[in-house]
Amino acid sequence: MKKAVFTLAILSIIFVLAACGKSTEVKTETVQPDQAQTEPTKSEQAPVDSLQLLKNEKAGEYLADPQGRALYYFKKDEAGKSNCSGDCLANWPAFTQEDFAVPEGFDKKDFDTITREDNGKKQFTYKGFPLYYFAKDQQKGDVNGQGVKEVWFVINSETAFE
Repeated sequence: MKKAVFTLAILSIIFVLAACGKSTEVKTETVQPDQAQTEPTKSEQAPVDSLQLLKNEKAGEYLADPQGRALYYFKKDEAGKSNCSGDCLANWPAFTQEDFAVPEGFDKKDFDTITREDNGKKQFTYKGFPLYYFAKDQQKGDVNGQGVKEVWFVINSETAFE
């Protein structure tokens, strides 16, 4: 019984300390009457993140997401259609991030989306070909999927789809 009361007391103290540690700061901004403020429209707002062009000895330059994870294409895909599903998709997850800018050397018009036939979700494409991650790439700069089974390759501005 004493053990239960002691444990409850300790948990109560931790809860109180955690609650005291949280700060709720309220920021206010004074707007002068002569300052015209306009809310930018969605098309005027800058994209949240930017794709990156990274370089690796093995793969050369390659396109990566904003966190530095390499983006790949699958040689067996067709323009506008993914041929990777099931176990393939578990190892090669679809790139689905929205609202990104592209690095120099790439044209934003070359990026679009498809709706996957297997799960109905949107997947981003480059020049019509779906983009993927490789599940074994664990950190920024990994390109472990480059050349896997001679059908998986990183994307770069020179990528030519066959």
